[in-house]
Amino acid sequence: MATAHNNANPGDIAKTVLMPGDPLRAKFIAETYLENIVQFNTVRNMFGYTGDYKGKRISVMGSGMGMPSIGIYSYELFHEYGVENIIRIGSAGAYTSDLHIFDLVLANSCWSESTYCMAQAGVEGDIQYPSPELNETIKEAADKLGVKLREERIHSSDVFYHEANVPDHNDFYNEHGCVCVEMESFALFHNAKILGKNAACILTISDSLVTNEHASAQERQTSFAQMMEVALEAAIMR
Repeated sequence: MATAHNNANPGDIAKTVLMPGDPLRAKFIAETYLENIVQFNTVRNMFGYTGDYKGKRISVMGSGMGMPSIGIYSYELFHEYGVENIIRIGSAGAYTSDLHIFDLVLANSCWSESTYCMAQAGVEGDIQYPSPELNETIKEAADKLGVKLREERIHSSDVFYHEANVPDHNDFYNEHGCVCVEMESFALFHNAKILGKNAACILTISDSLVTNEHASAQERQTSFAQMMEVALEAAIMR
């Protein structure tokens, strides 16, 4: 049945969901890569679609920005709609000079200063982990496509704009081993663990806090295709 944030009916959503932050990117993926697509959600314009990729039924849905947003959508997908696997696909800012624009990072853990896990389930700790099995599937898919992935710890931040008096990217890299930053995976990985499901995160480096490189909007559109195709290939292997 529909929730407050999703008007899908039971059975409308596949067992594996690709989850970009931007609902328009979800629309782009569905229209570019999937056949026989059906839109299952329009609530708050957080678009969700189900279709066929190479004969396998998969879904794609936006998560919005930040842990509260992906926390809502991923929890409902797992708990209310029977989704088994969520692969987050997003952009990230590099914290180290040996990560370059358009490199792909597969999160093997994420550190966060967030209180999401404590507030949601009373869980302490500042590190969350993806599903090992789903990460292995993604690595296998990348190998099949000849795509290089870097497995690294990432930073899931609650804050996009930091003032000068608080720790910065050098501290997050040196003290916690985080090579790049995004804003969602800590909550996604926690929800998956709490509910006995699988979650993973693939990121494309879109800018660098070290070199100040930035990808243009057109370059992001083109470069993100590689990440999307790895995720799609992994989805049909589940």
